[in-house]
Amino acid sequence: MKLNEVIVKPLITEKSTIAQESGKYVFHIDPRANKVEVKQAVEHAFSVTVLDVNITKNRGKMKRFGPRMKKTPDIKKAVVTLKQGDRIQIIEGV
Repeated sequence: MKLNEVIVKPLITEKSTIAQESGKYVFHIDPRANKVEVKQAVEHAFSVTVLDVNITKNRGKMKRFGPRMKKTPDIKKAVVTLKQGDRIQIIEGV
């Protein structure tokens, strides 16, 4: 898998914003990606040193849309821990 295809987008939530203070960043990643590929992709894209990568799969839920039931998409996300002092500017001006 190519490194530019591994990271889909950063996840900006209240919980992930609080985790950024301790050097942890959350990314939505490709479902086929593994920890090694995520580490290489983050280091290549943002020029930082990655210490740890934790990956979780969130299964989609069944939601009712009128008379029909639809499944929301599955999401795979990675929590990346950076070396002390490294930062990633996800949002401009933060």
